[in-house]
Amino acid sequence: MRRAVKIELTDAERKILTKWSRGRMTVARLVQRVQIILLAADGKANGEIAHTLHIARGTVGTWRQRFVVNRIAGIEKDLPRGGRKPTERERVAELIITKTTQEKPSNATHWSTRTLAQEIGVSRSMVHRIWQANGLKPHLIKTFKVSKDPDFVGKLIDVVGLYLNPPDHALVLAVDEKGQIQALAGC
Repeated sequence: MRRAVKIELTDAERKILTKWSRGRMTVARLVQRVQIILLAADGKANGEIAHTLHIARGTVGTWRQRFVVNRIAGIEKDLPRGGRKPTERERVAELIITKTTQEKPSNATHWSTRTLAQEIGVSRSMVHRIWQANGLKPHLIKTFKVSKDPDFVGKLIDVVGLYLNPPDHALVLAVDEKGQIQALAGC
């Protein structure tokens, strides 16, 4: 019979894991992983942990092994998922963003997913996914402006990429100049 690898925690690791297990804002899947590790560190077997947490033994074994290999980083994030890379989307994303932000259709005030998809030759859902991924809402005329900056698409992709995938150990701040608020003289 195979025996699970013994988990020994440092004081710092135990402190972090205990904090996460009790945190009200900690994601549920991370809480479960932390509970697995804490019970394993207390000397519990995989079957006993699985029974206590009402999960499969294989799940306990998976997270126990990931912790042994990568410590806290091993349970903190999921491994990358497989699947085909979105080659078509990458090919047309810049064109869709450019047309949406810098051009207007000849017979309308703004692009719709149908008209832009027909113009470019892609599906409506492709246009919708790219708009959604980049926060574009051309139908909101009061808050949507067409940019005249020729480098706008590159800047938009950089900023959105920074928010979606910030560099490790970096602080990302957003500063809004509050253009709608007018300062009154003599205040």
